[in-house]
Amino acid sequence: MPTDTPQPSFVLIRPQMGENIGAAARAMWNFGLDRMRIIAPRDGWPNPNAVAMASGAGRLLDEAQVFDTTADAISDCTYVYATTARPRGLTKPVLTPEAAMAEAAQRIASGEKVAVMFGPERAGMENDDIARANAIISVPVNPEFASLNLAQCVLLNAYQWRLATSEIEHRKLDGHRTEVAEQIEIEKLADHYEQRLGDAGFFYPEAKADHMKINLRNLWSRLPLTRADVQILHGIMRQMVRWKERD
Repeated sequence: MPTDTPQPSFVLIRPQMGENIGAAARAMWNFGLDRMRIIAPRDGWPNPNAVAMASGAGRLLDEAQVFDTTADAISDCTYVYATTARPRGLTKPVLTPEAAMAEAAQRIASGEKVAVMFGPERAGMENDDIARANAIISVPVNPEFASLNLAQCVLLNAYQWRLATSEIEHRKLDGHRTEVAEQIEIEKLADHYEQRLGDAGFFYPEAKADHMKINLRNLWSRLPLTRADVQILHGIMRQMVRWKERD
């Protein structure tokens, strides 16, 4: 059964290769989407090549809805996007995937049913299909090579949907012992180095000592140190002092 998560339906219009359908399913499930609709697949349905390419996303193919026409596939939707690099003279709003998926999220949250249409691999979407859409999604690709693989286009939009609807931590420190050092720990580290470097005569000439100390403190403040980092740096200085005192 499909998940209960509110989401758009991704509609594949006359896809030509089972492998591309499977890759599209995999791209959708990577980002938590599982509403696939397929219109008149060239090689019939079900397609074993699609299943093989989908890998762990085969459930999407089992649950995919298959239609004969575009009109049938989007008949229950209230807002439809067409992904194409060529509006072909039709006057419609044109959005990036980022803007479209943010808008789609708002529409779905207010109770609308949204679909995103993707055209056939070889020639893309025809005007008859585009005319049924309310808006166009255009990926800002290299204008000299604007063609996108079906699964690539699905993945770009699915990724933007995920960003628009999930609490994403856009930057984090990962790995073992990643607790960020507190200011008091940085202060003690700075004191330790300042004292030992002072004993070694580093702050010379005396007229520049205060400025050198400020620069050193500024260096510590710029570093994204973890508690483990601070311990290592303390240990390095202690060992250097012990080594020097053995001479």
